[in-house]
Amino acid sequence: MVKIKQKNNNIANKFTKRLENIPAEIISKIAKIDELKGSWISGAKLNPQILGRLKRSVLITSTGASTRIEGAMLSDEDIEKVMRGINIQKFADRDKQEVKGYYELLENIFNSWARLKFSESSIKHFHKELLKYSDKDQGHLGDYKFGENKVVAYDQAGKEVGIIFNPTSPHLTPKEMLELIESTNFLLAEKKYHPLLVIANFLVEFLTIHPFQDGNGRISRILTNLLLLQAGYLYMPYVSHEKLVEDNKTAYYLALRRSQKTFQTKTENITPWLEFFFTILLQQSQAAIELLSKENIEKLLSEKQLAIWKFFEQVETTSTGELASETNIPRPTVKQALEVLLKLKKIERIGQGRSVRYKKVI
Repeated sequence: MVKIKQKNNNIANKFTKRLENIPAEIISKIAKIDELKGSWISGAKLNPQILGRLKRSVLITSTGASTRIEGAMLSDEDIEKVMRGINIQKFADRDKQEVKGYYELLENIFNSWARLKFSESSIKHFHKELLKYSDKDQGHLGDYKFGENKVVAYDQAGKEVGIIFNPTSPHLTPKEMLELIESTNFLLAEKKYHPLLVIANFLVEFLTIHPFQDGNGRISRILTNLLLLQAGYLYMPYVSHEKLVEDNKTAYYLALRRSQKTFQTKTENITPWLEFFFTILLQQSQAAIELLSKENIEKLLSEKQLAIWKFFEQVETTSTGELASETNIPRPTVKQALEVLLKLKKIERIGQGRSVRYKKVI
């Protein structure tokens, strides 16, 4: 018991040192991200058909972006064809195989994140699922690397343009991965540090270890979606994180390298990575809230919710009874719609009890 406590203290101390002198700008970004998180509702009471279409679109966009970062060549349109079973002769089988694995794994994360565990066995299982269609990877599915694996950068044409860095040696990988996962779970459970800081630290260290022979970048983005969903950032399936990374790929590699080169020195510093990661998350949060804007709100409401919303455009104030009478919608459904519009901050409540009325927020 004493050894476990000491180990956890060492983990916390290491993490604390990495965050020394963290810029105020990063703290400000986290606060803004959380403010926007509070403005988002999960969508359970919004139009499920619309949200379903949004999720399918993000699956295509995220799959395309994440695989193109690693050198694949398929466009979003090509990926949609692949997932519909249409054969595209002009692309290599490897690209199509990798796309199918990523799409199905990400879909599982979006649908089952609340039931999935963040553990070494689950990460190995994700790797197995990611590459299960890839002919060239059948010999190492779900296994840590057996040889050195350099990290390389690719240009827009998918051509390798240079080595970024050399990661952890294979014989040290199992130990470092176990310690990383245990420390991340400990820090998340302890709740002493903001979960976004813990998640960001996990990602930069995971990519430094680069535990698998192939697929590390893609797995890191799969885990980003999982960890952020489990931390309560429920808009992940509706705005593509991977696309924002792809659009800023050069900055992504630079931020990783600038942080990673300080590892195992006396002055470990992950500030460059934090600045990049939280900039991307803030953009993603803002895009999610934009889905709930005046211009997009009608796309997210059900038919009856939309009828009630449109009635508000005709009156200064109204009540539950008036809404039910004028729209011919049952009172329980009216009440549910009012709760949705209140959470979306499209209407406000005036008064209390039987005299309560509602008006449109201007």
